[in-house]
Amino acid sequence: MTDPFSPVVQIPPQPKGRQQAVALGYDPQQDVAPRVLASGQGVIAEQIIALARGSGIPIYEDDALAAVLAKVQLDTAIPPELYALVAEVFVYVMRVSNAVASSSVASNTVE
Repeated sequence: MTDPFSPVVQIPPQPKGRQQAVALGYDPQQDVAPRVLASGQGVIAEQIIALARGSGIPIYEDDALAAVLAKVQLDTAIPPELYALVAEVFVYVMRVSNAVASSSVASNTVE
């Protein structure tokens, strides 16, 4: 199960088949806003995506948001003008996490 504040990967389709990925993280005890944990294109993007999938982290696709987030320096909080857009990403992560948790509980219920 994924914590609702786990990193989220943005994957836009890129021209010429080149992928781009950005991983976000948020620790409410330490961070004032979500921050960029990793960013890359091509092979690096594929590695970020593979790590996310392997860790059960939901992947959210938004090419425009990913392009903007890729410009944010690593380990830096996102700018305030992106708060609303990134909040949508975290809502998505919480929904996916809750759905997975509900599915897991339902499959473990003895009738």
